Amino acid sequence: MNKTDWKTQYANKIVSAAEAMSHIKAGNKIFVGTGCAAPQTLIEAMTAERQGVTDAEIFHLLTMGVAPYARDKFPERFRFNSFFIAENVRDAVQQGLGDYTPVFLSEIPRLFESGRTPLDVALIQVAPPTADGMVNLGISVDIVKSATENANLVIAEVNPRMPRTCGSSQIPADYIDFFVESDRPLLTYHPVEVDDTIRRIGRNVASLIEDGSTIEVGIGAIPQAILEFLKDKRDLGIHTEMFTDQLVDLIESGVVSGSKKIHERGKVVASFIMGTQKLYDFVNDNPMIELHPSEYVNDPFVISGHPRMVAINVALEVDLTGQVCADSLGHKFYSGIGGQLDFIRGAARSPGGKPIIAMKSTAKNETISRIVSMLSPGAGVVTTRGDVHYVVTEYGIADLHGKNIRERTMELINIAHPKFRSQLLREAKQLHYAYEDQIELPWERTRYPEEFERCQVIADGTQVFFRPVRFTDEDATREFFYSVSPASIYHRFFQPVKSLPHSKVMPLVSIDYEKDMAIVATINDVAGEKILAVGRYIRSSQEEKMAEVAFMVRDEWQNRGMGRALLEQLIEIAKMNGIEGFVASVLHDNKQMMAVFHNAGYSLKTSFEEGIYTLSFRFDQKA
Repeated sequence: MNKTDWKTQYANKIVSAAEAMSHIKAGNKIFVGTGCAAPQTLIEAMTAERQGVTDAEIFHLLTMGVAPYARDKFPERFRFNSFFIAENVRDAVQQGLGDYTPVFLSEIPRLFESGRTPLDVALIQVAPPTADGMVNLGISVDIVKSATENANLVIAEVNPRMPRTCGSSQIPADYIDFFVESDRPLLTYHPVEVDDTIRRIGRNVASLIEDGSTIEVGIGAIPQAILEFLKDKRDLGIHTEMFTDQLVDLIESGVVSGSKKIHERGKVVASFIMGTQKLYDFVNDNPMIELHPSEYVNDPFVISGHPRMVAINVALEVDLTGQVCADSLGHKFYSGIGGQLDFIRGAARSPGGKPIIAMKSTAKNETISRIVSMLSPGAGVVTTRGDVHYVVTEYGIADLHGKNIRERTMELINIAHPKFRSQLLREAKQLHYAYEDQIELPWERTRYPEEFERCQVIADGTQVFFRPVRFTDEDATREFFYSVSPASIYHRFFQPVKSLPHSKVMPLVSIDYEKDMAIVATINDVAGEKILAVGRYIRSSQEEKMAEVAFMVRDEWQNRGMGRALLEQLIEIAKMNGIEGFVASVLHDNKQMMAVFHNAGYSLKTSFEEGIYTLSFRFDQKA
């Protein structure tokens, strides 16, 4: 069927926008299509001064473009009810001119189907019918399909510019009662500018994504910024609500293959598309891109079926217990629940899945911390403290799942903006979330040197992650200590040490990274990051040019090149901090450590007294 054919067949359904609006009755409940597929011609006609639409309730999800029904000049004609608050209605909601319904995106279609949210009218935008009598919903399937199937009256703005998408995006043209012709350009979406802070967040999140993962990215600059750091990944899959321009680059570069997905293998799955005309051209009749309804895309059980599912969503505020506020600024509703918890819970159930909350550490030009001891009065919890896993800011990654409140508190303080960490720690102590004697570091002057983080293959061929110690390593350090044999402990401390309580371990992980430095070698296992070895240097003052160096390695990791790798990195860092050489004390029977120093390539000075070797070398004196 060509364009002429469909016009002939549906001639009696093709009407003007004004005539279509005349079929809407007072008191009707009207659904308006989603995102960039919002039917602008129909919206304008519905809200025109000459139209008789009155006392109507408008339901919508996220819509782009104008929303004139949200203006205060129409109080007798329209009241809108938003399932997700977009910028075009945000002020109106906050002024009480409209309503907000908090609900999981996956459950909205059920509201329509069950009649709990009955719909009298659906205003949608579609591509022209095809020869088989089907209409394509184009770039927005999400909750539009359910609304269309359950409304008593369906009015479609039919636009030849609408791309035809694959998947579950078609409905019979007979579902539509009236067609209103349009040829206006589709609305476009351009993400906000990505700054250096957002890029740092993107890089941190990307470090959690493994080859073969399936990812979901939410709306906003942060999720989109993550994509530019995925270019070295392989065989990624996409199962997401929103499909944007940035995903096209990953597909065309071969990063996204979908070969590891369980559902729709080899396909990119979304429920709506928002972007530029370039994106709309890309998805048009593209069999790799499938759009499906929200009740499927957002179903946590479908999501969990993908191994290594990574859900990336944003927050407005997170408290020290892990509660995530994502839909309000205190009492002021800002966005919505959307699909955040659908994907958080789906990813949590996925084998190897990673639910991630990403956000800037501050707001309002760094005057407000987004990590807080208590949520703002009126703030709504979207992701509960029981659901939260990873929280990411520009300052790092907090892994909260399975952690107690004290551990969560320290993890979150560690990724808060340095200017707020002392205040957060003091408030945490008052709430008994942290040890009363927890050392307060000079965070505004002490920067965690992330440039010293590195993955390195040690002498035996194993890849190990080396990084500076953090004050959040207290429990991991204790676990490391109790895993080491008494003999190894004696070699490190020159005396038996049977316990390492909080008071003793806290100073070991609370360092300034200049006068003192400690590097831990780690790998990840089921319990999280596991410390394999620690190397550290200490000097008596900032002016001291020689530093004392010491190491301790898990017994099963000894004689595998760990000590040598730690020494080389500590030497590199020491040189940068103005240190000219190292001094080490080694027990006479610690042959492994003696070998590390003798093989380091420097000219050693050695003395021996009471069973202890004292070794020293300068960095400018090679052997």
